[in-house]
This record gives sequence, C-alpha cells and structure tokens, in this order.
Amino acid sequence: MNDGVIVFGAGGHAKVVVSTLLAAAIPVAAVVDDDRGKWGKSILGFPVTGCDPEKDLAGRRGVIAIGDNRTREGLEKRFPGVFWETVVHPHAWVHPSVTLGAGTVVFAGAVIQPDTVIGRHCIVNSRASIDHDCSVGDYCHIAPGVCLAGEVSVGEGAFLGIGSVVIVGKEVGAWSIIGAGGAVTSDIPAYVTAVGVPARIVKEHGLPITRQDENDQ
Repeated sequence: MNDGVIVFGAGGHAKVVVSTLLAAAIPVAAVVDDDRGKWGKSILGFPVTGCDPEKDLAGRRGVIAIGDNRTREGLEKRFPGVFWETVVHPHAWVHPSVTLGAGTVVFAGAVIQPDTVIGRHCIVNSRASIDHDCSVGDYCHIAPGVCLAGEVSVGEGAFLGIGSVVIVGKEVGAWSIIGAGGAVTSDIPAYVTAVGVPARIVKEHGLPITRQDENDQ
C-alpha cells in the first residue's frame, strides 16, 4: 500500500467512491474487503485484497466505501487509528460555510447549501440536495436525488431512500428509514421505517406495525 487512500469495501458503492477519489485527484492506495470471494478482482482497475486486522494502520488515510450505515459505524471503531478522508466530487457544490465530518463522501451533482452541518462517515449521494441550516448526523446515507429543505434535522444513522424529500424544519430520527420517493411532512421518530406521500410509519424497531396500530397514529 502506498501513501494514497485505502478504500474499505469492494462492492458496487466502492466503484462510485473510487471514481470520486480519482475525479478529486486523490490517489488510491488499495481496495480492501473481508470477503475472500472478492480478492483478486478489481474495482476500476484497482485489485481487491484482504486487510490484515493485526496490521497497524495508524496514520494511514482511508475511506469506507460501504452503503450500509451500521457497517460504516463498525469499521470506524474497528480501525481507530485511520485518518478518515473527507471527499467531495469536483462536480458537487458545497458552500464554504458547510461543515463535513471525517470520512464523509459527497458525490457528483450534490448540492449542500450554507451553514449545514454533516457528520462523520455520511454519504451524500449523486444529485442529492441539502438546503441551508440542515443538520445530518453521523453515518447517515442521503441517497441519490434526495431533497432536504432548509433547517431539516436528520438523526444519526438515518437512511433517506432515493428521491425522498423532507419539508422545511422537519426531523427524521436516529436510525430511521425513509422509503424511496417518500415525502416527510411531519417529524419522524427514531428507529422506524416510513414510506409514502406523506410518509407514514410502517415499521417500528424492525417490527411491522399492525393495521390497528397504524389507524391509531
């Protein structure tokens, strides 16, 4: 491994991370994955290898190229000595007042407006739009085409599915999921799944809500 960035993960999401690194003129040192079935394959010309958990990576530069939020959280804790790279595609627009946490990647076409704060190891995916004064917690995934209006709060680990929207000032709780195309027009609590227009809760703590429970909301 050279002095470039180590990419952790070798799935489809890693292709977009590697392409973003290359577009930003950030050298790639290696692509590593725990899945032995991926070893010897390549991501955009970079061979995939394993990563020895005993190897001291303190001070090395890295980025976690895995879409699952819990997995990114776990890998950050597994490799505490790594310097996590924050990466912004040159065709994204991020206002200078925006704060981006360590390990966060902003993909092509994304727009992040003034005074927004994005946490660690977040994914701001292709063409996502985050307006002014938003707060996005650590490990969130803002999927392609998501639109957050101003002053929206997204809790730690939340996943906002492709094309979903959140209107001004609303909150999505920690580790909640908003389904693709959902429209959040009222606050969504933590640890639920909400879908539809307007978004309604369909699961809580991973368990489906009964029809009677849904009628009571």
